[in-house]
Amino acid sequence: MKDIKVRLTFIEPILGTASGNKDLHTEFIASKAPDAKSREEEIEALGADEVERKEMTVFARDENGHPILWNYHIKGFFKHACQMLKMVKGTESEKIKAYKKLIDGLVFVNERQIPIMFEGEIGNLQRPLRAQTMQGERVALANSEMIPSGATVSFTVRILQDSLEKTILEWLDYGQYNGLGQWRSASYGSFHFVAYDKDANYLGGNK
Repeated sequence: MKDIKVRLTFIEPILGTASGNKDLHTEFIASKAPDAKSREEEIEALGADEVERKEMTVFARDENGHPILWNYHIKGFFKHACQMLKMVKGTESEKIKAYKKLIDGLVFVNERQIPIMFEGEIGNLQRPLRAQTMQGERVALANSEMIPSGATVSFTVRILQDSLEKTILEWLDYGQYNGLGQWRSASYGSFHFVAYDKDANYLGGNK
């Protein structure tokens, strides 16, 4: 068992992912949380004005109203990074077969709530979403809360198999291309990282 201390610095703004509509969040998004306790915590953490934000994606908040990520956001990122890097010859990820099972069972993020530290104000980003339907092209307006680049998050990754250290660093390095939050395909939420062991020895990074 090994702990890896990680600090992410966002090189692009990060967009909120939770629905500001609490009814929608209850019925769909929070239902994907791993247990009933997670479901209740997520709903309470939204803290959004339902009338003004019901069409927005927002950041979950802690009990003091500060924006946070949940630990499963990080695990979800690891799964996506591994899925993509498995297609790259010579990577650590290429060697992994049942990557979802491995991440679920051997990789953990110790902190349940991960505060997003930043300067300035939370803004919002609006962009059109286009889709081809049977009635022709339809355009909708997507709106997300946005935290500016330069924001940081810190958390601890616990691995139950020491040999996974290089793989974790490989996944974190992928975050400079496709990171966290909404609209990752446009580089929003991409980040640099640094990683240390429990004794503050440097393990790696791209910052």
